[in-house]
Amino acid sequence: MDRVGIAFPDAHLDPEKMARLAATSHTEFGFDNVMPLFSVWHESAALGCRVDWGDSGRMPDGQSVCSSIDDPFRIPRDFLKEPGCAVPLKALQLLKKEVGSEVAVVGKVFGPWTLGYHVFGVEEFLISTLLNPDRVKQVMRQLLEVTVAFAEAQIEQGADALTLGDHCTRDLCSPNAYRDFLAEIHQELHERIPCPLILHICGDTSDRLKYIRETGVECFHFDSKVPAAEARRLAGDNLALMGGTSNIDVVLNGTPESIERDIAEKLKVGIDIIGPECAVPLDAPCENLKMIADAGKRL
Repeated sequence: MDRVGIAFPDAHLDPEKMARLAATSHTEFGFDNVMPLFSVWHESAALGCRVDWGDSGRMPDGQSVCSSIDDPFRIPRDFLKEPGCAVPLKALQLLKKEVGSEVAVVGKVFGPWTLGYHVFGVEEFLISTLLNPDRVKQVMRQLLEVTVAFAEAQIEQGADALTLGDHCTRDLCSPNAYRDFLAEIHQELHERIPCPLILHICGDTSDRLKYIRETGVECFHFDSKVPAAEARRLAGDNLALMGGTSNIDVVLNGTPESIERDIAEKLKVGIDIIGPECAVPLDAPCENLKMIADAGKRL
C-alpha cells in the first residue's frame, strides 16, 4: 500500500486502485499470480451486509443482515452490480489485460458456510446447525447460487483460477459437520464452476482432508497448523497443495535463513504451490515477501 500510494478502504471500492494494488504481488515481489479481492466481505456487502472496509492497518469487518436463521432472506437479483461485486469484477478485467500474459489472474469467492456466518451471524448460524439443521441446509442452497454466480462472473472477466474460501475450520465446525453440510456442496461447486478451484480452510484440517480430497477440487490451501508432510500424506496423490507457510513465524518474523528453510521443507515433501497459510499480515515486511518468492524459484 505504501509503495504505490493506494490503501484500504479505497482499494476495495475503486477498480483501478484495486487492480494497481493487486499487481504489486507480481511487480514488486515477483509472485506468479495476482489476486484483487483483499477481503472476505465482497459478495456479503452486495447481499446487504454493512461493511467497514478498514484502513492501511486494519482489515475489513462487517455486520450480519439477519438476526435469526428463520428470518426471510432473499438474494437481490442484481447483486453482481453492487459495488462489492462490481469493483473486483472490473479489477479482474483490468489485470487480465495488463499482466494476464505474464502471470495467473486469480479470483476469489466464498462458499455458503462463510456466507451464512456473514448473513446470519456466526453464533446464530452455528447454533442453528444443531437446532435447525434443515433450515441451515435450505439457506446454504440459496447462498450456493451466490457463490456460483460470482464465480462465473469472475471467470468471464478473466480469472484463470478461483480461491474458494469457506471457514469450516475445526474451531467452528466438526469433521462430521463438514461431511454432513459441506462435502456435497464443495463437490457441486467443483462441478459447476468451470475453472480450477483452490479450496481454502483455516486451522487444523487434518480431520477433514479425507472428505476434502473426495470433492474433486484441484487444490487445497492449507494452514501451518497441519504439518506439511502430514498434509501431503492426507491429501493423497490427486489433490494439489498450496500454502502452509506460517504468517507469524515466517511471513512476519522470518529471517533469510528461516524463510529458506521453510520453503525447502515444503518443496521436499511435495507441496505444489508455495504461499502463506492465509491472508498476509498487513504489517508483514516487504523484504520477507520477496524472499519467499525468490526462494521458491531458486530452490
